[in-house]
Amino acid sequence: MLNAEHRVVLLQHGGLDNLRGKTGLAMLRHRSGPIVAVVDPDHAGCSLEQVTGIARSVPVVADLNAALAFEPEVAVVGLAPSGGQLPAAMRRDVRAALQAGLHLASGLHSRLAEDPEFAACRHPDRWIWDLRQEPQGLSVGQAAAAALPCRRVLAVGTDMAVGKMSACLELLAAAHRRQRPARFVGTGQAGILIAGQGVALDAVRVDYAAGAVETAVLQAGAGLAASDLVLIEGQGSLCHPASTATLPLIRGSQPTDLLLVHRAHQRTLDRVPAIPLPPLKELIAITEALAALARPQGAGPSPAVRALALNTARLNDNDAHAAVRDMEQTLQLPCTDLVRWGGEAVLDAIPS
Repeated sequence: MLNAEHRVVLLQHGGLDNLRGKTGLAMLRHRSGPIVAVVDPDHAGCSLEQVTGIARSVPVVADLNAALAFEPEVAVVGLAPSGGQLPAAMRRDVRAALQAGLHLASGLHSRLAEDPEFAACRHPDRWIWDLRQEPQGLSVGQAAAAALPCRRVLAVGTDMAVGKMSACLELLAAAHRRQRPARFVGTGQAGILIAGQGVALDAVRVDYAAGAVETAVLQAGAGLAASDLVLIEGQGSLCHPASTATLPLIRGSQPTDLLLVHRAHQRTLDRVPAIPLPPLKELIAITEALAALARPQGAGPSPAVRALALNTARLNDNDAHAAVRDMEQTLQLPCTDLVRWGGEAVLDAIPS
């Protein structure tokens, strides 16, 4: 549906400066194709870089009609609100985008293509892509990805929204800079919108979740050699009481390598502070033990955590460097903030 050449306008209503807008913010940070405008009435006329810290020159406008001057082709819903429903304040601009002849992409749980008003506004030769849907023809996991010769790197997090997707995409960029073949498997709405494909894991019935991941990884790994990489976006956390995503990701991807993603100095779950995080050494041991299960005979060495991707977004440069040094000494593993300093240090830790 969405490809790298499409001229995108992000519908970011009220989400340009907070985690509600993490889908659009991720696209602004990582999408290589054109983003021609951002719609956010709260910040219309402001500098995108001053609001977000993202060094990208994109105009911020008040509504979709103002964005049309920049000739967008696809309107993308950039919000990830609680419950995944289309915010009422965005409805008018979605309607305006369709009436203007734009395509529409959304990762919400709301099925915009099934909305009668939107269907009536859509031009006959335009599409509405509701990406959060279960793929057809799924089967249960069979550990088939273990037969791929390539390295399969799965990001696992200590919490939700700690930067698993960003770590994978920065690692992908580092691999490209080093001319090491690598492909990315998106498993959430932002990752799929950036890559143009993937599997929306939270839309898949639990019995088929490992199989859905397996299919996506097999497709991504087709034709890759032993030193090449498939980078699998992590979801959720083993530490979170609301998350069931990590286990099917492990089962389906049959990883050769694990990348632990953690927010610097975080001791409890961000949104459930009553739940403490375990010491990272203990979590690494638990994760590696789980990843060693349900593997075919002859699948090679059990997966190991190769590095720590440390999210230091809340720290200044001096404190960020200190946090990285502390984690390296504590864990005896390579550690860096991939968004801040690039992914080369992690890339070096993954066997070739």
